[in-house]
Amino acid sequence: MVEIEIDKNSGFCFGVVNAIESAEKELKTSKDDLYCLGDIVHNNQEVERLKVEGLHSIIHEDLTKLKGKKVLLRAHGEPPSTYQIAKENNITIIDATCPVVLRLQQRIHKCYQETRSQNAQIVIYGKKGHAEVNGLVGQTEGNAIVVERTEDLSTLDYLRDIYLFSQTTKPLDGFHGIIETIRSLISPNVKFTFYDTICRQVTNRMPNIKNFASNHDWIYFVAGEKSSNGKVLFEECKRANPNTLFVSSADEITEALPPDIKRVGVCGATSTPKWQMEAVAERIRELNKNG
Repeated sequence: MVEIEIDKNSGFCFGVVNAIESAEKELKTSKDDLYCLGDIVHNNQEVERLKVEGLHSIIHEDLTKLKGKKVLLRAHGEPPSTYQIAKENNITIIDATCPVVLRLQQRIHKCYQETRSQNAQIVIYGKKGHAEVNGLVGQTEGNAIVVERTEDLSTLDYLRDIYLFSQTTKPLDGFHGIIETIRSLISPNVKFTFYDTICRQVTNRMPNIKNFASNHDWIYFVAGEKSSNGKVLFEECKRANPNTLFVSSADEITEALPPDIKRVGVCGATSTPKWQMEAVAERIRELNKNG
């Protein structure tokens, strides 16, 4: 008989839970249309579930056309320009920015205001174009420099002060690599200050999911195809257990497991709802009844 375990440490992080609960509360208590700026979470099935409830996803270009509507800001956060457009269009903002992201925005804004006259460089270790990173760059009037990898550090001026921050969901080892490279290149006559702004609730998923994967014969990793966090965690699972498959829905599982597989694990990203992992577990049971 196949034993199936759902990873208790997988699933929505606090910020995503807060955003979804904010949307559900508003949908239940108000008859007004509710719009979300971008997908509320990088998971198509969860987005579709909330769409049925009445949540409409829009893009930034749509925001300028809305007048007097309600718009939810997801956990990733937004730049100041979004709030300004909302004010001009009489839009009611339901702000579900993750508290960790919000504090980071405030720190970057304060740092920028205090150092802009010194010709300092605000550097953000993060994914270019990511919603959270766009919100962080917005705190510096678009002047922050985004670096994704050590190769991007060639764009910095090592004769000027550098203040380094990180997107909340980046890996710690990558952040430490950026720090060491800057230290090796910067002039001793200027200041280099870095701030560890990585969310531990997310980064702790790496060692947890590695242990989970290595303790099972087979792993189904569940996440949306657009989830950056999902891609990173899936690769970590794959390294720990080569018998790891990426699925975005239970329907993608069509075959029974090999007969020698006895312990199966189901885990996912910070954008993966528990109900989706449970559906995958049920699908495994259906296909392996005689296992």
